[in-house]
Amino acid sequence: MTLPYPSGTILSDTRAHLLKLDEARRHIRHRHAAGLPLHNLSGLERRIDLPEVDPWILDDEWSGALYAEPLRELGLEHLGGESGRDDILVTNRLTAALYAAMQVTVRPGDTVVGVSPTYSHPAVTRAVRDAGGHLVETTVADLAKTLATQQNVAVVALTRLAVTYDALSTEDLHHVVELAHAHGALVVVDDAGGARVGPAILDQPRTLEFGADLGATGLDKYGVGGPRVGLLGGRTDLVAQARARAFELGTECRPALYPAVAQTLQDYRPQRVRDLVTQTHEVGAALRERLGPWIEQTPFITRLPGKAIQSELARRKPIAPMAPIEATAALAMTLLRDHGLLTVHFAGLPPGTDALLIKFLPPETIATLGGPAAFATALDDALDQTAAALTDEAATRRLLHGPLP
Repeated sequence: MTLPYPSGTILSDTRAHLLKLDEARRHIRHRHAAGLPLHNLSGLERRIDLPEVDPWILDDEWSGALYAEPLRELGLEHLGGESGRDDILVTNRLTAALYAAMQVTVRPGDTVVGVSPTYSHPAVTRAVRDAGGHLVETTVADLAKTLATQQNVAVVALTRLAVTYDALSTEDLHHVVELAHAHGALVVVDDAGGARVGPAILDQPRTLEFGADLGATGLDKYGVGGPRVGLLGGRTDLVAQARARAFELGTECRPALYPAVAQTLQDYRPQRVRDLVTQTHEVGAALRERLGPWIEQTPFITRLPGKAIQSELARRKPIAPMAPIEATAALAMTLLRDHGLLTVHFAGLPPGTDALLIKFLPPETIATLGGPAAFATALDDALDQTAAALTDEAATRRLLHGPLP
C-alpha cells in the first residue's frame, strides 16, 4: 500500500480503512440523533459556508464563468505566484493536484527524488508510481549525492512540512531548488499545510517564491476554512498540461465550488494559523501533564506515536496483538464513540502516519469542550476504555469495523 508503517492484519488495505470510516460515521449518526455533542478536532476544515451567495451562482456553468479569473488571482497571491509567469488549477483534492502534477512531469522509467524532513506522503508515492516513475527518498544533506548517482532524475518532490510535522528551513528550501535545477530536474512541492505554516509560523517564502516549478496545497488545512480542494500553482505551461490531464481524469474541482474557494482565500489571515498552533501547544501541555512524557511535541503539533499508544494500552490492560496503526485507530474510534471527538485519523484513508496527531485546534472548539484539561481527561478515559475492549482479534475487529455479517 506504499505506506511508511506496517498495516496489520485488520487494517490491511484501503478497503479496511473505508470499513473503519463506515463505523465512525455510524457513531456520528448515533450521537447526532441522540443529541450528543460532536467536536471536530481533526485540525481540518472541510465545510462549505456560503450564506450570502445567490443560489443561482452555485451552478457549474455560471460559477465557472464568473469566478475562474478572480480565483486565478487569489490563488496566485496565496501561493506567491506571478501573473503571466504562473497559473492556478483547482482540483477536487490535494491528492488530485499532486497526481496531476506527476502525470505531466514524470514519464515511465523516470526517477523522482523525494526530499523532506522525514519521508514523502503516500499521496506523493502513489502519484509517482502511477506515472510510471520510481521514487527515491533522500535528505537535504544527501541530495547532491543522490542526484549524482541516480539515473533519469526528472523531478525532485520537495515536502516543506512533513506528515510528521517536522519542517525544512528556508535555507534548505533554496538549496534543494538550486541543486535540482542545476541537475535539470523540475521541483514539485507537496506543500499540504506548509503553504501557510511556513510563511505564518517560520517566516518563510510562499510556495512559489523559492523557485518551485509546481506546488500544491489543500484548502482544508491550517488557517483556511475549506472546502476540501487542492490548489496547484506554478509555471503556466506545466499548469496548462496538468489542467488538461485533470479534466481527462475527472479530478478537476467542480466550478460550483469556486465561490467557496474564493471566499476561503479572501478570508485567510496568517494570525489564524498562529492561534491554532498556540491552542494546540496548550492542549499538548495538558496531555503531557496528565499522561506523561510519551506524548510528543513538535513546534507545531502534539503527537501520540502508534507504538507509544500500543504500549500505553498494554500497560493499562493486556491487549491482543496488533499493529501500531490498529492501536491508534482503536483509540480514535473510542474517542469518537464515547466523547464525540473526531480526530484527523479519520480524515486520510489510509492515514499518512500511524500516530494520533493533535494539531491546529480551533480555540473556540476547545472552549466548547471545556478547555485543554477536559480534552486530556477524555483521552485518558478513552485509553482505559480502548484497552478494556481489545481482548482478542475479534473484539478489535468489532471496535474498528462494527458487527460485520
